[in-house]
Amino acid sequence: MRTKLFFFVIMFVSLSGNAQQDAQYTQYMYNTININPAYAGSRGALSIFGLYRTQWVGLDGAPKTSTVSVNSPINNSNLGVGLSIVNDKIGPTNETNIAADISYTIQTSADYKLSFGIKGTANLFNLDINKLNPANQNDPQFQDFNNKFSPNVGAGIYYHSDKAYIGLSVPNFIETNKYNDNDIAIYKSKMNYYLMGGYVFNLDQYEYYKFKPAILAKMVEGAPLQVDISANFMLIDKIVLGIAYRWSASMSAMAGFQITDGLYIGYGYDRETTNLQNYNSGSHEIFLRYEFFKNTGKMTTPRFF
Repeated sequence: MRTKLFFFVIMFVSLSGNAQQDAQYTQYMYNTININPAYAGSRGALSIFGLYRTQWVGLDGAPKTSTVSVNSPINNSNLGVGLSIVNDKIGPTNETNIAADISYTIQTSADYKLSFGIKGTANLFNLDINKLNPANQNDPQFQDFNNKFSPNVGAGIYYHSDKAYIGLSVPNFIETNKYNDNDIAIYKSKMNYYLMGGYVFNLDQYEYYKFKPAILAKMVEGAPLQVDISANFMLIDKIVLGIAYRWSASMSAMAGFQITDGLYIGYGYDRETTNLQNYNSGSHEIFLRYEFFKNTGKMTTPRFF
């Protein structure tokens, strides 16, 4: 028989799953390939990205996310490819998503391109029953949660230039039951819909100072519409400072620095605006991106998306 603690943890995971589902990022604009496969290769360089996020610090069992990805255009073609690994830990659960992306890009005008992308994902789901302390360790309901495998597919479109972008995507089309109790889905992976956009404004004639407002809207069945609004400033193509607001959820501060032409580091801090702020000290996110450029050795127009 399962304990009350088991039910509490499963409820936490289920509620967190319904509210978040896919791993959540404050600085999603640097990590777009995880939510939109059409982004693969759009920067015109081999891009290697790594991120670590610890959410709701001080709250036992709070989410911790690690992400590694690489994407690149394919020489002399309209194709782009990407590969990413996302590990998401919440309470007793540990999920790893391994995804492969391919995109095809059409030049629609002198400045704009339209990209289409497809994503294939392998999901491995684990439940650590030792953290639940069930009364019956041999309960057969616990035996199927070691590297439980489920495949998925997704798609996206991405319309972009050096100064603007808009994208629509569904990373996972297949809804998967991760945990059932008497044939009732307790923890279910649902479809997440993403709509994103941003524009870069030059604030001076020499383009030393830039301003980029951006928005990300995320919709999933059973949860309120989530909207992220952000404003970032780029100074002399080196320093990025910004703030963000997640509707009815949190406020964020962001900072980044272009260490070399290829290496960029970024940090983000979230503070909850809900009652949850009384039980944690905020969320931290840090990432590194390194890019290999061809010909000129650097990107012609530095971008922060």
